[in-house]
Amino acid sequence: MNFDRTILVTGGAGFIGSHLVQRLLTNYPNYRIVNLDKLTYAGNLENLREVEDLPNYVFEKGDIVDAAFLGDLFNKYDFDSVIHLAAESHVDRSIANPMSFIETNIVGTVALLNAAKYHWKDFEGKLFYHVSTDEVYGSLGETGFFTETTAYDPRSPYSASKASSDHLVRAYHHTYGLPIIISNCSNNYGPYQFPEKLIPLMINNIKNNKPLPIYGDGKYTRDWLWVGDHAAAIDLIFHEGETGETYNIGGNNEWKNIDLVKILCQIVDELLDRPAGSAEKLITFVKDRPGHDRRYAIDASKLKEELNWEPSIQAEEGLRKTAKWYLDNSEWLEHVTSGAYKEYYTKMYEV
Repeated sequence: MNFDRTILVTGGAGFIGSHLVQRLLTNYPNYRIVNLDKLTYAGNLENLREVEDLPNYVFEKGDIVDAAFLGDLFNKYDFDSVIHLAAESHVDRSIANPMSFIETNIVGTVALLNAAKYHWKDFEGKLFYHVSTDEVYGSLGETGFFTETTAYDPRSPYSASKASSDHLVRAYHHTYGLPIIISNCSNNYGPYQFPEKLIPLMINNIKNNKPLPIYGDGKYTRDWLWVGDHAAAIDLIFHEGETGETYNIGGNNEWKNIDLVKILCQIVDELLDRPAGSAEKLITFVKDRPGHDRRYAIDASKLKEELNWEPSIQAEEGLRKTAKWYLDNSEWLEHVTSGAYKEYYTKMYEV
């Protein structure tokens, strides 16, 4: 079968990556999508069961740090594009183990850049799209927004590793002429997110009548982006964005953590047919994490003005859809938290 494009998506079994892979496979049957994932704790091929048998889909298990493996992969598939999402992404884990973030997010990105630079002798029609985070910009006060020109000021090992990878991607563009695009997004939420993150953690804990841990005073503020809207934005930027540019992707949807959790409590109580206020009693304030950034907020006006993108779902609707999905998919949650899902794929991919 001949394909118009062959795209390497790294981290395609992860939360955001699996949504993007599903979208690309469905919307572009003439594209071959090669999903490269290491299948660490957050990589879950169950997220892709609906599309895993499509003729334009290929899964490859591997580590982006392995330069020789990447070289073989580029030779095998002759990619014309890379959409790079593979990353260690949880701030708390980066505080506990910074080195794994340095290895994957920095060394892995450079290995991928080198593979593309070496294989793409002619850069015509090629693109290296790097997906990053708003956390590279540091922390905001009570007012203001991150723009594409905001100076970098990372505060955690995670955000510092992502900032480094962003700089390296831009350096390969300016030094070698590698065609690149970078996007920086706000906090994503929706189905298939690993339950260590705030929203799925709270939903699961409410369901099981466990404490709802809130850092500090609970007034840390984040902009929340529906994962389907993020996948749509990546799709749009990939096809219509300008090479060498950066685009911020935000939900226009700021919430203090405590307010977000209280709304979730109301929604989940209702969905579980429990008395109003039941879940809110589970809220427990815990010791703050080190270096906790106070507020993130993205100005996504460039993306709207240049490519006519804006989020389609706001928080209360999105939170209800998310809560319902997790409550309806308890088997998925049990598999992910227990690691049981890996047994099936161990046989298939020798995990």
